[in-house]
Amino acid sequence: MKALVKQKAEPGLWLADVPEPQAGPGEVLIKVERTGICGTDLHIRDWDGWARQAVSAPLVVGHEFTGEVVETGRDVTDIRPGDRVSGEGHLVCGKCRNCLAGRRHLCRATVGLGVGRDGAFAEYVSLPAENVWVHRGPVDPDIAAIFDPFGNAVHTALSFPLVGEDVLITGAGPIGLMAVAVAKHAGARNVVVTDLSEERLELARKVGASLALDVSRESIADGQRTLGLREGFDVGLEMSGNPVALRDMLANMTHGGKIAMLGLPTEEFAVDWARIVTSMITLKGIYGREMFETWYAMSVLLEGGLDLSPVITGRYGYREFDAAFDDAASGRGGKVVLDWTC
Repeated sequence: MKALVKQKAEPGLWLADVPEPQAGPGEVLIKVERTGICGTDLHIRDWDGWARQAVSAPLVVGHEFTGEVVETGRDVTDIRPGDRVSGEGHLVCGKCRNCLAGRRHLCRATVGLGVGRDGAFAEYVSLPAENVWVHRGPVDPDIAAIFDPFGNAVHTALSFPLVGEDVLITGAGPIGLMAVAVAKHAGARNVVVTDLSEERLELARKVGASLALDVSRESIADGQRTLGLREGFDVGLEMSGNPVALRDMLANMTHGGKIAMLGLPTEEFAVDWARIVTSMITLKGIYGREMFETWYAMSVLLEGGLDLSPVITGRYGYREFDAAFDDAASGRGGKVVLDWTC
């Protein structure tokens, strides 16, 4: 089969012929239809410091996907050929304290699809049945392909109650954009999003942002004044991993405010801990999705009319992967999807 492979320990990806995977006794074989390009995939293509320590070449990359089940292992009973599915890309051990307690998203032995084992940027992918999410209702294949990052947005946005709250989102990348849509759909009063890209800020307006701020021109405090907020933001969603963004968020939170942090910094940095303590700010780190409560919430949100279509701004055939990756790396648009059926 054709697959996108990190063949060598150097920058680049290669479209190559590799053996088709097999479905083991508890696994599912899926014919891939669409895949989404993630920041993780960009790191692997660039072969940066993180990728060099996390990935061993050769490796089929990719973890955001949707497709059709073509075969199930003998121990799989509730998934059938023909089902449209997406996949949870965090494979857990099932034996540690958190796994046994049902907190699988906290497993310390997690293996990442397309990072620690061959992934989904291929014509076929195999996955343990417990990692397969079956779409029981109709869903656009492009949207189904990005359930993994959509789950990051949902997990982050719904970490704290949002009804009637004023929400600040720092970072209008694809996950930040989805978080805007989720927060508005969940009942937030105001949703303010910050970024440096006017293209992404315009996308934020399309998905429901009350105010989209270019922080090279306007401050978050300016945004507060525009909206008439007197006490600061109730909930913060930090999506950028940028030290300045977090510091600005902390400076504009109300007393007792709550911050969920998904953005991953590239290095350590200082924050004003005195402000966190005296303002009684709650900080919560977010990684991945709650399995599978977040997935249930995602499906219900879409059934309830949540529209993510503006977030997808690039669609390419898989043979155009170089152009697709360049688009995703540009920092100007939303999600980029590869079509594996053409």
